[in-house]
Amino acid sequence: MKPNRNVIIDAPPGTACSLVSSVHKTDYCILVTEPTPFGLHDLKITVQVLNELQVPMGLVINRAGLGDRKVYDYCKQEKIPILMEIPFSKKIAELYSRGVPFVTEMPEWKSKFQEMQKTIERRQQ
Repeated sequence: MKPNRNVIIDAPPGTACSLVSSVHKTDYCILVTEPTPFGLHDLKITVQVLNELQVPMGLVINRAGLGDRKVYDYCKQEKIPILMEIPFSKKIAELYSRGVPFVTEMPEWKSKFQEMQKTIERRQQ
């Protein structure tokens, strides 16, 4: 890998060995979860693993507006920054079902992803 470049690794969901090998010695981990009981359960396990590996992290909440506030409360309690919220949206779901990244059809999201990257870079300084 080239120095001074960002490399993004899309790890599989869960906390199996593949997660550990994907995030070991990384500079930052972006977690993605949904605000549901299952999402919170998996998030807690993943956060525990990342804390043990001393990997800094932030969270993207997918399908925001679905479920309850327990994921938000947990993040506040654990001081996990919420980097972005992607709403529970019929349009986003339709694009996803066609294999189209929603940011290509909803250009207003490009700046949100760019701002998230800047936020992560600031946290690493």
